[in-house]
Amino acid sequence: MQSPKDERYAKDKPVLEAKRLAQEIAFAPVVFQVSRLMVKLGLFQHLADHKDGLTAEELIERTGLSAYAVQVLLESSLTIGTVLQRNNRYLIAKAGYFLLTDPLVKVNMDFNHDVNYLGLFNLEQALLNGKPEGLKVFGQWPTIYEGLSQLPKDVQKSWFGFDHFYSDTAFDQALQVVFARNTRTLLDVGGNTGRWATRCVQHNAEVEVTIMDLPQQLEMMREQTKHLPEANRIHGHGANLLDPQTVFPTGFDAIWMSQFLDCFSNAEVESILTRAAKSMQPSTRLYIMETIWDCQPYPLASFCLAQTSVYFTAMANGNSKMFLADDLFNCIDRAGLSIETIHDGIGFGHCIVQCKQK
Repeated sequence: MQSPKDERYAKDKPVLEAKRLAQEIAFAPVVFQVSRLMVKLGLFQHLADHKDGLTAEELIERTGLSAYAVQVLLESSLTIGTVLQRNNRYLIAKAGYFLLTDPLVKVNMDFNHDVNYLGLFNLEQALLNGKPEGLKVFGQWPTIYEGLSQLPKDVQKSWFGFDHFYSDTAFDQALQVVFARNTRTLLDVGGNTGRWATRCVQHNAEVEVTIMDLPQQLEMMREQTKHLPEANRIHGHGANLLDPQTVFPTGFDAIWMSQFLDCFSNAEVESILTRAAKSMQPSTRLYIMETIWDCQPYPLASFCLAQTSVYFTAMANGNSKMFLADDLFNCIDRAGLSIETIHDGIGFGHCIVQCKQK
């Protein structure tokens, strides 16, 4: 078991700050839901629209909420620190403004409310059993991936919104990395709805992309891409990548894995990479794009990514997490691959690990 090599995790907080944090953790579900509703019900927006603030009565009039509802939300928000009060008027605080306007905060909040919130009640069972016990709030699938096409529409929207937000910020730079080499055939492993494949065929007029994924995912991909002029250059290869007998197709210039390997345990990652390595030619390059949590320059990014690991435990598969760098690099080495280049600073916290056969 690897540990993060970062001095920031060796220093404790002052006593009063630590006591405050402990109480914030104890009331975290309340803080989350109040803050979410301050956005959804429009209170933050009304306060943001009036730099001199509004009285409680003015907020009641503008939102149509009862005096009781507004009072409960405002008093909670004051003590959270998302709202200020001056001269009997309420104003939005900086934290409230970020909750209202920061797209990353919105994506994370929607994801945690719609996808994770109910299932996290079963986190203890998931940790003890090594299975995504929280997923049963939506259905009886072994992992969330088999059930994606059947999830409620609002849950699907938040799941894909979360997934796409993180990957979309990286795609422009990733295209430059992959197509710096002569890439005419590309295997997109775990390609999901075809978002990366679409960018590839639009970026390069000659490349042929094959998406290797579960059959039900390929159906979603075909539905998403069927209207594209370049759809004839996007192909599907149905496979269960968790089956150790599943062989990778051969003959590709590049193999691409984006936010894919973090969906599996280290043993499963090693198995997948070993089979990928066997399919490669000396000229083939494997590109692994991941948000490695202990390689982030800013503590806030590490925080977001480390908390996302808990989603994998409770909801996704019960046995994977966001990578520590050494864990990923050791899997690559044991699979018979060597790291040729690491491209840092890709999108929001990504790096691309470029590999070749040993």
